[in-house]
Amino acid sequence: MIYEIGGNEIKVDASEGINSIANNRTLIAQKLTDKAPTKPEVVEGLTTVEAVFEHFKPSVNVEMETEEGMEVKETIGFTNVGDFNPKSLIERSAYLNEVNDRKSAYVQILKQIKTNKVLQKIINSPENKAALLSALEELVAELDKADK
Repeated sequence: MIYEIGGNEIKVDASEGINSIANNRTLIAQKLTDKAPTKPEVVEGLTTVEAVFEHFKPSVNVEMETEEGMEVKETIGFTNVGDFNPKSLIERSAYLNEVNDRKSAYVQILKQIKTNKVLQKIINSPENKAALLSALEELVAELDKADK
């Protein structure tokens, strides 16, 4: 809490993610990219976090591995502090977006299996389960054939 002269209470707004830097202060920003700087650089006039991101344009090169063991390389850039949260990182990466879409599809299938009584009966019967798998494999083959 902050108090003014006369004892008036001023409540601090807790919704701010980052406090503003006063104009009489100095901001020292650390390395924001994976590129090594040639020499330290003094930059003046950057009074907001957005200005720092706009000036330095931070980005990172990321290497990820697929389920098949293949390597996926991407460069992810950042334009504000919110870009560092998981949802934003997924949106900025084509590969992570694809993996997230597959995860969502798997979750939806799992929900169907748990709530659909007819599907549960089919899965519990070995003969019906084999017939369902066979039909699904034929459907996948037909879809693959249509894509070619």
